[in-house]
Amino acid sequence: MSTEPGGYVADNTPVIIGVGQYSERVGEPGYAALSYMDLAGRALGAAIADSGASGSVAGAIDTLAGIRAFEMSRPDRKPPFGAANNVPRAIAGRVGAHPKRAILTTTGGQTNQQLVGEFASAIAAGESRCAVIVGSEAISTVLALTAKGEIPDWSEDVPGDCEDQGFGVEDLLEPALMLHGATGAIPLYALAENARRHRLGMGLEDYRLAIGRLFAPFTKVAAAIPHSAAPVERTAEELATVTDRNRVVAEPYTRMTVARDQVNQAAAVIVASAGLARELGVPEERWVHIHAVTGATELKLSERPDLSACPASIASVEAALARAGKGMDEMAYLDFYSCFAIPVFNQCDHFGLSADDPRGLTLTGGLPFFGGAGNNYSAHAIAEAVQRVRAARGSFALVGANGGWMSKYATGIYSTDPADWSGNDRFAVLPKATEKVPVATGPVASAVVETYTINRSPKGDQAIFIGRSDAGERVVGNADLGDPATAAAFAGGEPFGARLALSHDARGRTMGRVT
Repeated sequence: MSTEPGGYVADNTPVIIGVGQYSERVGEPGYAALSYMDLAGRALGAAIADSGASGSVAGAIDTLAGIRAFEMSRPDRKPPFGAANNVPRAIAGRVGAHPKRAILTTTGGQTNQQLVGEFASAIAAGESRCAVIVGSEAISTVLALTAKGEIPDWSEDVPGDCEDQGFGVEDLLEPALMLHGATGAIPLYALAENARRHRLGMGLEDYRLAIGRLFAPFTKVAAAIPHSAAPVERTAEELATVTDRNRVVAEPYTRMTVARDQVNQAAAVIVASAGLARELGVPEERWVHIHAVTGATELKLSERPDLSACPASIASVEAALARAGKGMDEMAYLDFYSCFAIPVFNQCDHFGLSADDPRGLTLTGGLPFFGGAGNNYSAHAIAEAVQRVRAARGSFALVGANGGWMSKYATGIYSTDPADWSGNDRFAVLPKATEKVPVATGPVASAVVETYTINRSPKGDQAIFIGRSDAGERVVGNADLGDPATAAAFAGGEPFGARLALSHDARGRTMGRVT
């Protein structure tokens, strides 16, 4: 048994023994322009100290997973100042650790949360005794130094083997959407957001205000967190009102309501067996138990039957709650991944949560305000969750981690109450949905608009739509904003249901005009 009679926790029970965060803001006192590796090393050092161990935690680490920094997350991107050739071992070296297994993870904001489950399961099976998840971002420093013409050398040659799990972006690639200008997270999420807006029958301004009302409480949390990149409390109206400083980046999003990637942040989580925790002298009051971790993968955006929803994320949360034997109302602390509003709205819609839920929907302040630390944001959320449940013993915290364009999701549930890992069945990866909408593979004469967004930039506006052909296939294209009727429909925010006549150019792009 993982939890034996009399309350004794079995030696092979996985527990979080330490969490650590580190951050710096450009120009503030003590700012040192640290590299990715240095930031991560300091966060790991903080996690080791947080354990309160009397023995050597660093010497006991047998597995270390380095989360890919944003600038290392795609084959076509390279860190502008260079980086370690062996990321996990470079971080390990900062604290004097020599893990047997060093991992460079795949891309995705769900990765660190899912790894908590994977490593906990390995510990329960006796395959590991101490595993670390650690990552960092230094994008703010990169931009600041580049603007001054400074090019430091952050490259490192670190010996040792490294299990490179690859970029893992194959499921994220949407060639048709990217061909038409949906080349990043903002327009891809905006397409889903506008589909939800249409489902609710809301106009653009009202929906922007709804996003503001969702996120205003997040800003209050961020303002009180020392690691926040933007610790400023704002009203819903401030977030929703379009101004020169808060321009629309892609309908319906204003600049203040999208994930802030210009951060210098790092976070680490240490999972160990209860037996090792005892050997290391980690006080039991520092232990936090892992009650459930579930992972799920969604269909590609263009294949989803409902463009406004992410059923995989709901399934992940529901499965984690079920395995923990708890309801949403029993979660004292919540952190829903908030790169944009819609991943939070999806949870609120399903579970009946409101923006002013007295528990709050974030523990950090969320990605637009605390900071969107690339693939590593949820390590910060887990760190905050651990501190909350330690302070309120017997309480439960839920962390929901999102990757891609609502493409992957992982949920974790934490408490100081012991969790029984004797069956090693508290970590699960759910099956992927199979009922998907076919995507057109050749030219289509016309389509009816299901959703859209407008990328707005100094170079001009670009409208992107997803629609359905008469054959029921999904069609992606650009709306011809040079046509007055088409421009009026899209700029007015209500092109839903409009029929577009489609033309095609030599590059394979589709252009639509309202008929």
